[in-house]
Amino acid sequence: MIAAPEIPTDFTLLQESETHFSSDTDFEDIEGKNQKQGKGKTCKKGKKGPAEKGKSGNGGGKPGGPNRMNGHHQQNGVENMMLFEVVKMGKSAMQSVVDDWIESYKHDRDIALLDLINFFIQCSGCKGVVTAEMFRHMQNSEIIRKMTEEFDEDSGDYPLTMAGPQWKKFKSSFCEFIGVLVRQCQYSIIYDEYMMDTVISLLTGLSDSQVRAFRHTSTLAAMKLMTALVNVALNLSINMDNTQRQYEAERNKIIGKRANDRLELLLQKRKELQENQDEIENMMNAIFKGVFVHRYRDAIAEIRAICIEEIGIWMKMYSDAFLNDSYLKYVGWTMHDKQGEVRLKCLTALQGLYYNKELNSKLELFTSRFKDRIVSMTLDKEYDVAVQAIKLLTLVLQSSEEVLTAEDCENVYHLVYSAHRPVAVAAGEFLYKKLFSRRDPEDDGILKRRGRQSPNANLVKTLVFFFLESELHEHAAYLVDSMWDCATDLLKDWECMNSLLLEEPLNGEEPLTDRQESALIEIMLCTIRQAAECHPPVGRGTGKRVLTAKEKKTQLDDRTKITELFAVALPQLLAKYSVDAEKVTNLLQLPQYFDLEIYTTGRLEKHLDALLRQIRDIVEKHTDIDVLEACSKTYHALCNEEFTIFNRVDIARSQLIDELADKFNRLLEDFLQEGEEPDEDDAYQVLSTLKRITAFHNAHDLSRWDLFGCNYKLLKTGIENGDMPEQIVIHALQCTHYVILWQLAKITESSSTKEDLLRLKKQMRVFCQICQHYLTNVNTAVKEQAFTILCDVLMIFSHQIMTGGRDMLEPLVYTPDSSLQSELLSFILDHVFIDQDDDNNSADGQQDDEASKIEALHKRRNLLAAFCKLIVYTVVEMNTAADIFKQYMKYYNDYGDIIKETMSKTRQIDKIQCAKTLILSLQQLFNEMIQENGYNFDRSSPTFSGIKELARRFALTFGLDQLKTREAIAMLHKDGIEFAFKEPNPQGESHPPLNLAFLDILSEFSSKLLRQDKRTVYVYLEKFMTFQMSLRREDVWLPLMSYRNSLLAGGDDDTMSVISGISSRGSTVRNKKTKPATGKRKVPEAEESSSSDSMWLNREQTMHTPVMMQTPQLTSTIMREPKRLRPEENYMGVYPMQPEHHQAPLDYNTQVTWMLAQRQQEEAARQQERAAMNYVKLRTNLQHAIRRGTSLMEDDEEPIVEDVMMSSEGRIEDLNEGMDFDTMDIDLPPSKNRRERTELKPDFFDPASIMDESVLGVSMF
Repeated sequence: MIAAPEIPTDFTLLQESETHFSSDTDFEDIEGKNQKQGKGKTCKKGKKGPAEKGKSGNGGGKPGGPNRMNGHHQQNGVENMMLFEVVKMGKSAMQSVVDDWIESYKHDRDIALLDLINFFIQCSGCKGVVTAEMFRHMQNSEIIRKMTEEFDEDSGDYPLTMAGPQWKKFKSSFCEFIGVLVRQCQYSIIYDEYMMDTVISLLTGLSDSQVRAFRHTSTLAAMKLMTALVNVALNLSINMDNTQRQYEAERNKIIGKRANDRLELLLQKRKELQENQDEIENMMNAIFKGVFVHRYRDAIAEIRAICIEEIGIWMKMYSDAFLNDSYLKYVGWTMHDKQGEVRLKCLTALQGLYYNKELNSKLELFTSRFKDRIVSMTLDKEYDVAVQAIKLLTLVLQSSEEVLTAEDCENVYHLVYSAHRPVAVAAGEFLYKKLFSRRDPEDDGILKRRGRQSPNANLVKTLVFFFLESELHEHAAYLVDSMWDCATDLLKDWECMNSLLLEEPLNGEEPLTDRQESALIEIMLCTIRQAAECHPPVGRGTGKRVLTAKEKKTQLDDRTKITELFAVALPQLLAKYSVDAEKVTNLLQLPQYFDLEIYTTGRLEKHLDALLRQIRDIVEKHTDIDVLEACSKTYHALCNEEFTIFNRVDIARSQLIDELADKFNRLLEDFLQEGEEPDEDDAYQVLSTLKRITAFHNAHDLSRWDLFGCNYKLLKTGIENGDMPEQIVIHALQCTHYVILWQLAKITESSSTKEDLLRLKKQMRVFCQICQHYLTNVNTAVKEQAFTILCDVLMIFSHQIMTGGRDMLEPLVYTPDSSLQSELLSFILDHVFIDQDDDNNSADGQQDDEASKIEALHKRRNLLAAFCKLIVYTVVEMNTAADIFKQYMKYYNDYGDIIKETMSKTRQIDKIQCAKTLILSLQQLFNEMIQENGYNFDRSSPTFSGIKELARRFALTFGLDQLKTREAIAMLHKDGIEFAFKEPNPQGESHPPLNLAFLDILSEFSSKLLRQDKRTVYVYLEKFMTFQMSLRREDVWLPLMSYRNSLLAGGDDDTMSVISGISSRGSTVRNKKTKPATGKRKVPEAEESSSSDSMWLNREQTMHTPVMMQTPQLTSTIMREPKRLRPEENYMGVYPMQPEHHQAPLDYNTQVTWMLAQRQQEEAARQQERAAMNYVKLRTNLQHAIRRGTSLMEDDEEPIVEDVMMSSEGRIEDLNEGMDFDTMDIDLPPSKNRRERTELKPDFFDPASIMDESVLGVSMF
């Protein structure tokens, strides 16, 4: 190993050295004719190389250089800003900028280097400039501290973090400049032991600064500098190998043809290349130890991410030197970083390594050590990280299938069902690579076969097996979407899928089971839907995107292919599976994605007739709702007037509906005959026919069959007799609902007569009465159906029906009366706000499993949402919401989101009425508690505490803007006060009112009052108080006392909230100056007297609060963690702000509180002073530790703003680790002909070394 170079700790001008380089700094002299002698260790500082002899320069303080004027550096001129401005603009060719700087360096390297130093300072956002005097006499720590003082403290931004168009490309231009600078200087200047030493020393010092801007910018610069040096080292290694090969070839020639001069030249060249490589190694060691080792666990995630990103580049670019366990461990450890940004950089760095299969052998130990961590990152909370982790595992899988176990693969497999599409797509690609990408050699001879004998047949079966084993049979669409991008050819092989379903298995082939056939049909349907619609399933993606021209063409081609294949095959499939409801339901959805024009252009009418016959047979065979609705949708898709097949399909549909309607009327007459009890066969026939009609009425207008009369007769008979089967009632209600909706649609879309409106109005009112009757039915399912339909009808026929210029529908507006509203609310309270066990017991013996519980909860949520919608759209009175709001805490897990959204919407409609509803709900709970426990209840009981907590939650919903909710909060207090004093105590005035404890609940809303409103509410409270009440101090009067104190002691809340908001606001990165606290929230003075005349507050304008002593300003006595200030700020006392002079009532308790607060304040000041002294001692010790631990700087600057590391302990360990293996030297590999090293390297993934806190940095991970 090669020791690190001695980097100068200060910037010393070499006044005796006058270096003038030749002009060939851009290109290497291959023949070695103009090799530089002033590099490496062959040219010491202050000495001129042979190339410099006889040449005069302008360095070392001689006047006349191109960047000097009157012997002084133009530090305030254009030259200093030019480099930074050009890079910031990013418009000029970076090579020309660098060439200009190199030319300047040749004339006077000190001044050019000073320009480069100022460039880095300015790129950090610092306004200061390093002068020649500072450069000559000050150490770098002093310069950095001086530059820190020049920072603009008004903003925490700096060029790398600034927004705006001019800074958009700054980072890329900045990185490009550094890379081009090293590339252009790689043959001479970087070996002069001056330029690179100075730059590395500067960047190392800046990277250890407490100022984030310095640390961030210098770390980025150092890492990019290191990357450029790695590239130089790689080129040197290649040149050395080439030189060695040329030397061996020349030496192996016979003596007569051997050129000794050329051998000597090659030996000299190899020696110089070796010296150059040693120099580069030393530079990289200095950067790696001085910057990377400390900054890869910096407190700022961006800085950590930069380090990990660059080390990944080094390992990929120069794998012989960097791709070993000594460097891979940093990436492995950082995969546990708390920030997703850093974890993401780790994964992308590793992807570049695993992508190259030639590097796999060097990654075996790393893979075995960190494989489990990579697998766990597929479930990362950051979706971007999870995606990259899956992609990395895909690369690992491609490199070696034996690395990942079956359990590892299964952890990725289930992610194909993820709702986040990028994660699912990445998992789908992993699944495809693992299970579907391998092809047997035997398949090569049958590539051109189609159908069941195609090579995709086995892959389709594998997909079906995987789908069944995953046991997520309702998510086939997600599986298909996950694999759509990587397995399109497989998923679009519908001919193969069709053959597997229709054709007989080949000899020796095992046929598909019933479950496998059902799964295959479902997958086939999902692939057809994906191809026809060209968008992901529901739950993935943000919506339909605009298709490109190529995608539209592919979509049309796929639809044509689907239609041509399944127009012929679908009737056969339906005939084969006609008795299987699940299979038929999926198959009947296929015509929705057909191009119906092909039936005519392809002369496929006979296949259309066969399809219609099969659908008719299925309708006659099945009574399952899903099957019947699928048939109805298929007819709806085929009955498109734009296509010529419409008449053919319409006739078939009409014939089917005619038969169903006639059969229903005939059965209904027999079923409703008086004096005869209907038997089960008649009920079944009626029910099955009614199901078919209802299913078709959902998608088709059946108004000409006049179904309202027969359904009304059926429902009315059920009310009178009370013995109607529940399923018949449910479907009759649904069918009647469809009748009314289709009539409304017809009236809305076309001009209608007054008779049509009156007939619809009459039918709607009668139907609502029927539904209201069925709300009291004994059967739960019937009541739920009646409630749902009734809520829908009330919403549709509310005043909203006239919006959009439909005033002619005003006669149809229906407002529910109070009795109907009461019944709807009672249904909600009886069937929604119940315990899970009660619901299971009342649900006719449902299975008590998780699935049924979830389904029951989903149903109850829908019922509650339907009623809350009536409240939000003011169909029912808002005060009915009080019974809903009071359940907020008890049923928060089940319905909290619905109730909270209802509160928000009602507040938008009417703030005051919403506030009155909230206080009404609290009053109802209070009354229920009184009825249960009596008036002598315990105010510490869980019931009362629960009501207080609910009031606190209600108060939080009012937000922070007190002006917007001012009137609502005032009205809430008014109603609460009146309720508290509503019931006087029968024992006389000496005893508290019966509801006085309610004031304890009401005090939860006091913080939402403005200061002037608190005074007015207090005045209103005094109206209800007698003189004796104000003197009472017994426990029973505590609610009144606490409520009064909440109105009095909080009189300065507005001012205090502004002050505390300013004092608690964290300072920005560089902002340490104390700014005067100015209140940003300004309460308009006119608010006190300009309220609405109708407000109850203005009625008390003639009453005045008694004048008492002024309320002092109270400050918190809670000790906060002492801030890290500059030494001159450490001894500043904490002075309270001057109190605002206003009059506020203050009772005896408040005076005592104030005196106690004053004592606590004095004690807090003493504690804070002690904490400041302890902090000074801590900083002094830490500074000494830093100075002892660093070898790259003589002095470390005083911390300015923040700790760099996760903790000071971790920082000291980091700086004191010295020459531990954590910072081992960079040792570039020898050329192919150099002697191989035989010593064994230690195992850097040994658990003992991994758990070493000084290396792992436990404070961060």
